[in-house]
Amino acid sequence: MDARSRARHVALPVGSLLLFLAGWQLLAASGTWSETLVPPPAKVWDAFVDVSTTHDGVRGYNGTYLVEHLGVSLRRIALGAGAGIVLGVLFGLLMGTVGWLRSLFEPWVTFLRTLPPLAYFSLLVIWLGINEEPKITLLAVAAFPPVAVSTTTAVAAVPQGLVEAARALGGSRWDVVRDVVVPSALPETLTGIRLAVGVAYSSLVAAELVNGLPGIGGMVKDAANYNNTPVVFVGIIAIGVSGLLLDGLLIRLERAVVPWRGRT
Repeated sequence: MDARSRARHVALPVGSLLLFLAGWQLLAASGTWSETLVPPPAKVWDAFVDVSTTHDGVRGYNGTYLVEHLGVSLRRIALGAGAGIVLGVLFGLLMGTVGWLRSLFEPWVTFLRTLPPLAYFSLLVIWLGINEEPKITLLAVAAFPPVAVSTTTAVAAVPQGLVEAARALGGSRWDVVRDVVVPSALPETLTGIRLAVGVAYSSLVAAELVNGLPGIGGMVKDAANYNNTPVVFVGIIAIGVSGLLLDGLLIRLERAVVPWRGRT
């Protein structure tokens, strides 16, 4: 990439951000809606500073700094989405290689994939209480289907010629899975993992509806209860920015693990 391309690569997102901020400021200054509904960027910045520092004897929001709220939520995502991703990869490998297992489990995976998190979160609270268990379980259930579906599809699409060649060379079933199926399915599996992390992020506020403080989703929910719109904006932006950063890390991981993807 030459210097001109790099400059354009940086300038376009920066320009879009500045344009968004300008439009936001104009909308807030127009008076179409009150500042309670659409606070100007300056008020959101003030709220960011308040929840990130100690002010007037108050530590952050509800006694917790913004970075600590975000850290608690990221821990929940790591545990919940991590468990869902591991199970999704294992189920995908099994369903992609064993036909009757796919027929048995695929309808249930599709059923879970179509359910919105709020549809079963209340049930998880009844079963598991109001502590960490229902939150982590919800994130795991939300992250599981995208990985399972993408892995199953990728495994089923592995060229049979490669599988038969590996068997002809004396490879066992495990050797074929390890040396042929997994490398062939890895690109689509990594795409499924990216989708699963995105689904987990979109389910975060739902996961923290009950007893979610500390936690970034719980902070958003609590601030919304008191019409504290600037803090709601701060929480939404924090979730979005952290999600972008994590997705960028996953893209770098994908490029490192499967560098041949996208090349002819």
